[in-house]
Amino acid sequence: DLVFGGWDIYPDSAYEAACKAQVLEAKHLDPIKDELDAVKPMQAVFDRDFVKKLDGPWKKSARTKMELAEQLRDDIRRFRDENKLARLVMVWCGSTEVYAPPAPVHQSLDAFEQGLQKNDSAIAPSMIYAYAALMEGVPYVNGSPNYSADTPALIELAKERGIPIAGKDFKTGQTLVKTVLGPMFRARALGVEGWFSTNILGNRDGEVLDDPGSFRAKEVTKGSVLDEILDPKLFPELYEDLHKPGHHKVRIEYYPPRGDEKEGWDNIDLFGWLGYKMQIKVNFLCRDSILAAPIVLDLALLTDLAARAGLSGIQEWLGFYFKSPMTAEGLQPKHALHEQEATLLNTLRWMMGERLIKNLGQVYYGEKE
Repeated sequence: DLVFGGWDIYPDSAYEAACKAQVLEAKHLDPIKDELDAVKPMQAVFDRDFVKKLDGPWKKSARTKMELAEQLRDDIRRFRDENKLARLVMVWCGSTEVYAPPAPVHQSLDAFEQGLQKNDSAIAPSMIYAYAALMEGVPYVNGSPNYSADTPALIELAKERGIPIAGKDFKTGQTLVKTVLGPMFRARALGVEGWFSTNILGNRDGEVLDDPGSFRAKEVTKGSVLDEILDPKLFPELYEDLHKPGHHKVRIEYYPPRGDEKEGWDNIDLFGWLGYKMQIKVNFLCRDSILAAPIVLDLALLTDLAARAGLSGIQEWLGFYFKSPMTAEGLQPKHALHEQEATLLNTLRWMMGERLIKNLGQVYYGEKE
């Protein structure tokens, strides 16, 4: 019952794009060639100022960013009508845009809409997509590390329209490992003196991240997970060193021969009882798109579920899937994978009217919760 569509700066069909990407083998692509060939991208909203390493011919043009948003809204309505769809979800899987903190234009919906009319340079393409989706009543999920729907203006719009939003930055490879190992160190009171992380990858994502502006957006989301898990304010004797300059490094290197088969290396300098030092080294030979694709599908289904359940605004319970989960203003996101999973499962139980998992343990021995 799922129909897929989207936008791209290249006119290739989904089949042509998949063949060029060389992630999937022919034995998986060829049996569904006709279905994939039928998925033709709509012309994209694109601005080279936000993704400096890419460009393509399949782009929309307009006098203002508001007009671009209206064109996207037309695309959404046409896609819904032509495919006779009951509901839609938009998941942003676009390239990482350059890092830029929220500006005055992002602080209210009124300011944002005026900015669209005036072509404000602080409004990125992903924000235009998010605005178009929310104006059409479509839940929006941001899978990239740049600011998108996580600005006061678009959070206000999501609440006003009663629409779920979630993000940001899919948690797939190296950061996924960090959010498993970090809680283990904390639980066993193992100190962390330093953590060096580097990646090599050669796909289009790697090419985009070769630009310092785009890499900065990724660096923020990849680096911030340890701030909450290994908090030096709570455990200064264990994690103060980790948060000194140069002790937690994150690197991404564009290496074309690697293709989509990303390699992540981690060196972790630990110390245990009486200060005795240890090390852990992780070499994750992963496949970026193979890790990300099921997350996209899960998020499409679960965000649609949120909408059907009458939930709106930020869906923090979906933080399980993100490096930098959106939260209400003033709240710090939880990053430990096991805590995020418990929140996800308990939210689903709550929706179903089931008893929540509290993990007290005593219920198994005849004692009441």
